[in-house]
Amino acid sequence: MLLAILLPGFSMMVNGHLLKGILCFVLQITLIGWIPAAIWGVASRSQDLAEKRHRETLEVLRARR
Repeated sequence: MLLAILLPGFSMMVNGHLLKGILCFVLQITLIGWIPAAIWGVASRSQDLAEKRHRETLEVLRARR
C-alpha cells in the first residue's frame, strides 16, 4: 500500500497494468496531480486484492462440488 501512495505509477506497472501505470506516472509528474495519482494507485491496488479474494472464493466453492 505504501508503494501505491509514494509511487502509484510504478505500483500499477508491478501489478500488471502497464498503460494505467504510464498514464498515472504522467499525472504524478505534476505536483497537483500527485494526490489524484496516489488515490488512483491505492484504489487500483484495493480492486486487485478484491478480485484476487473473489477468485479464491470461487475456487473454494467449485472445489466443494
